[in-house]
Amino acid sequence: MSGNVSKRLRASSGSEIGRAAAGASDAAGAAGTAGAFADAAHPLPPAGGLCMSSEGGVPPGTAIADATATASDARTAFAANTKDAKDAKDAKDTTSRPSLAAANHATGPVRPGALAGLKIIDLSRVLGGPYCTQALADHGARVIKIEPPAGDETRGWGPPFLDDDAWYFTGVNRNKEGIVLDLSRDEGRAILWRLLEDADVLVENFKPGTLARWGMDYERDLRPRFARLVHCAITGFGADGPLGGLPGYDAVIQAMAGLMSVNGDAGGDATRIGLPIVDMVTGLNALAGILLALAERERSGVGQSIDIALYDCGVSLLHPHLPNWFGSGRTPARSGNAHPNIAPYDSYRTASAPIFLAIGNDRQFARLCAHLGVPALASDPRFIDNRSRCAHRAELKASLETRLAGRDGETLARELMAEGVPCGPVRTIDALACDPHTLHRGLVVEMGRYRGAASPIKLSRTPATYRTAPPTLGRDTRAVLDALGIDAATQARLADAGVLKEAKPMAT
Repeated sequence: MSGNVSKRLRASSGSEIGRAAAGASDAAGAAGTAGAFADAAHPLPPAGGLCMSSEGGVPPGTAIADATATASDARTAFAANTKDAKDAKDAKDTTSRPSLAAANHATGPVRPGALAGLKIIDLSRVLGGPYCTQALADHGARVIKIEPPAGDETRGWGPPFLDDDAWYFTGVNRNKEGIVLDLSRDEGRAILWRLLEDADVLVENFKPGTLARWGMDYERDLRPRFARLVHCAITGFGADGPLGGLPGYDAVIQAMAGLMSVNGDAGGDATRIGLPIVDMVTGLNALAGILLALAERERSGVGQSIDIALYDCGVSLLHPHLPNWFGSGRTPARSGNAHPNIAPYDSYRTASAPIFLAIGNDRQFARLCAHLGVPALASDPRFIDNRSRCAHRAELKASLETRLAGRDGETLARELMAEGVPCGPVRTIDALACDPHTLHRGLVVEMGRYRGAASPIKLSRTPATYRTAPPTLGRDTRAVLDALGIDAATQARLADAGVLKEAKPMAT
């Protein structure tokens, strides 16, 4: 967002955006912070346990093998720290808790992020929408997450739990203010209308038609009243068409959009990808759409509505399988870890951990063969170029694994990477979280008892900041309604009627 919009919004007298943009630390305080960014900037000292060996810590720069040698200890320690809600509640003494926060997190005063001055109303739940709005919040936007009285259903998607909230929920909801409103009630929607008066973006993933039934259709109701508002609707299949209006879920879209058909072992069953990849790429596309609309608003002065469907995003992930079908007419088949267009591009067994080779050209293949002590393999007519290697995949894999059988996977991967051969060890989550490079890149955020994956977007002047832990249900209801000028008596009446709910801040 350009400096003009931030300056203009900050200058808005008495506006919620102006107050939010006055300083990230002030916004954090108004939100009822559960942990200051200073916690991440000055992490708790490693005190044994997670990512620690019996001899001490794993410093940045330690060899890959050294970092992953403690994986078993890491699993045990992590389970001890987060196994269930009762243990989490008892873990009040955080000084004994090992830190994963990287030493190179930004220190000193929190600087306004790239999106400081923007106000986002987040009605979304589960994953795609919250993943999008967390990215906006990490980069300085004020995000007000509005939940129904029962809360976002992912609060219950555990174990593991942090107090009453599943770690699934905490993974995509930091840096947000959390309030509870029953939007099916007139009085709940009246408060939403107030919040939209100075909002820049509205994100929602209701079933198509829900906002219209509430008298909040974008074209009919929102656009005439809030010309600058950017509205982002995330749905399963869009609002129209043969499947329009139907609910969508990640695994269902993986099945229907063809993703499962190309995932799994050759000759085996179609397999769900082990991550909610459709939900997450939907969140990224929503983020891109919002930023595009905000950039265009700088020229036109008006907002627009963004239509993001999980189905569309799933189809967008089909490279290279869909282009291959366009070009050949042959239905792509499952090939396990192998690439349909490149060889060797597959996982390979070694004497220890398996490795993944991702050879992209003949030069890399020649380096691989030379390192394995068989330079002549690169000039074998069966393997002379990528087309030939793809035609003789089975022979190539057997030949390579014969030569890999006596090698240590971690050591070999390190050696090959140093020689410019794309290769890496197949890691587990605990090993990845404790890896020196993960920590060096600042990919772990820690605030009190909260831990999460940091933003992968690294801006040189306006980096992401981590100001507040994910909100407990209704944590910020009172503060947000106070700022709207809704008096305590009215709030109490609405709470008694079940229109709103407030809660105490999360323990730290």
